[in-house]
Amino acid sequence: MDYGMIGKIEKAKRYSEERDRFRFKSFSVDIKGENNQHSVTYDNGEWTCTCSFFASRGRCSHTIALEFILKDMLEEEALEA
Repeated sequence: MDYGMIGKIEKAKRYSEERDRFRFKSFSVDIKGENNQHSVTYDNGEWTCTCSFFASRGRCSHTIALEFILKDMLEEEALEA
């Protein structure tokens, strides 16, 4: 048994429960919507989405869903919900 790895797994579990340790800086994700799949990116507080609603409004259900999921793990200026 790898006791070093067991310790790391236990530490990872503890970290995963302490969400305030994490701050996302950038990522991209594909979201399967009701009609189409859309690509959302986040880069240093700025959202983009490939859906037409985002193009006209600068926010959409895809970016807002990620704001809900990642609450407390994004820069403050990225959260509007």
